[in-house]
Amino acid sequence: MSNRDTIFALSSGGLPSGVAVIRLSGRQAFSIGTSLVRDLPPPRLSSLRTIRTRNGDILDQGIVIPFPGPASFTGEDCLELHLHGGRATVKAVLDELASFPSARHADAGEFSRRAFLNGKLDLVEIEGLADLISAETEMQRRLASEQARGILSSLYTGWAQRLTHARAMIEAELDFADEEDVPGSVSAGIWEDMSALQMEIDHHLAAGHAAEIIRDGLHVVIIGAPNAGKSSLLNALARREAAIVTSVPGTTRDIISVDLSLAGFLVKLVDTAGLRETDDVVEQEGIRRAREAALSAHLILLLSETSDGFQQIEDASAPIVRVATKIDQRRDSWNTDPTVIGLSTITGQGMENLVARLEDALPSLSGMESFSLPSRERQRDHLRQVSDAIRRSLIARQLDLQAEHLRQAAHAIGRITGKVDVEDLLDVIFSEFCIGK
Repeated sequence: MSNRDTIFALSSGGLPSGVAVIRLSGRQAFSIGTSLVRDLPPPRLSSLRTIRTRNGDILDQGIVIPFPGPASFTGEDCLELHLHGGRATVKAVLDELASFPSARHADAGEFSRRAFLNGKLDLVEIEGLADLISAETEMQRRLASEQARGILSSLYTGWAQRLTHARAMIEAELDFADEEDVPGSVSAGIWEDMSALQMEIDHHLAAGHAAEIIRDGLHVVIIGAPNAGKSSLLNALARREAAIVTSVPGTTRDIISVDLSLAGFLVKLVDTAGLRETDDVVEQEGIRRAREAALSAHLILLLSETSDGFQQIEDASAPIVRVATKIDQRRDSWNTDPTVIGLSTITGQGMENLVARLEDALPSLSGMESFSLPSRERQRDHLRQVSDAIRRSLIARQLDLQAEHLRQAAHAIGRITGKVDVEDLLDVIFSEFCIGK
């Protein structure tokens, strides 16, 4: 598909709805709009118009708003049609738009892609926009909002500018040493700044664990022997019958996941098959999946209905919280142990203590003024490359090697936002040193 096409799509979600918004973007957006409504309103002003086919048949009455490029979401001429949100009405307008030879239905994400290609959004802002649309918790909204508004991009742009400046100083010494206005050596201040920059990036990366949990959720795996009360606990925390509960051991044979909102965070609660020796092939697979889920968990709730019934969880790196279940039935069988949380899903006893323990496992955001955190593995991977490259530049002994390592760092940080431009380096060299005068 060509970027020169005019694209259109329903942008307001599922139907039916009170209002449906159809968006057009491209060179022919306004001419197509004129064919539909005869007279477009002034730029960025909304006005009620009758929407017709080219044969004059009335399709609907709605609000029309033109956004001339480049002052639009995509950077192209854009037009929005705000219609009544009935399925038949929206289909009729979309069918009419599809009848224009210069127009086609937009591909998934194509409006945002054009915004990126036209310099309206960078990759971090686009990822933030996608996360903002899908945000389900308050923390997810706050994290995505800062990315979508370009706050995280501004941080990375500032780091990129510091790298560019350092590279310019080194390149100037390497290539223009005979010029009088070029320093004779790279100042110690440049390397002090690069060392400080590496520390800033490493600190930023360390906060990436919190961002990962905010965006993807805290993964809590419930594990233990059959009939330890795992499914009952899942249902109690979810406050609904998400898992089947019976007295028959081995009822749960596969992974069951429930999403909760806890203190503004997403918590992914996972129920698993009971751990035991069995000849049942299906149950064996469920147990394998249970142990596999424990390996990737942020927190493990290890359940037992007897004091000597806690299973061994091998190779798990996540903190393990031991939970004594059914204490309303077997109160005398438990020894006093402050590390064990006792609870009953029948009476509700101990549930508050368990929820408090889950909240303790959530990232601490106290004192955090900004949510400018690397929330995606792609971002964190490139940041690790930047930090490694700067570290290599600091220990290298040859100036040309130091320059190459900083070039790699600048390229890696540019890939985070999608802005990789070697011309920036030349701009700094020529503007700061008057070379070629």
